[in-house]
Amino acid sequence: MKKIVKVQEILGEGLESLLGEKVILFCNNYFYAGKLIGVNNVFVLLEEAGIVYETGSFTDKNWKDFQPVGTSLYVMTSHIEAFTKGK
Repeated sequence: MKKIVKVQEILGEGLESLLGEKVILFCNNYFYAGKLIGVNNVFVLLEEAGIVYETGSFTDKNWKDFQPVGTSLYVMTSHIEAFTKGK
C-alpha cells in the first residue's frame, strides 16, 4: 500500500551532528575513519584520516587494520552508505 509521508529536515542532524567527533564512514568500496571537521553537500573532510581495511570487533578499542593516509581526506557524500561515531 502506498502512503503519503511528510519528510521534515532537521538542521544539525546527521553528519553535521558529528562535527569534531571521530567517525567511521561505510562507503561503496572502503571504510574511512578520522575526525570529521567539515561537511557540505558534496564532500566530508576527515582529519587524522585513514582507510579501515579490517574493523575487528566494534567493541575493541582500535580498528584491527587502520592505514593512515598521512593527510586530511575528502570523501564524497554520494558514496557514503552509513556512518557512526568511530574509535
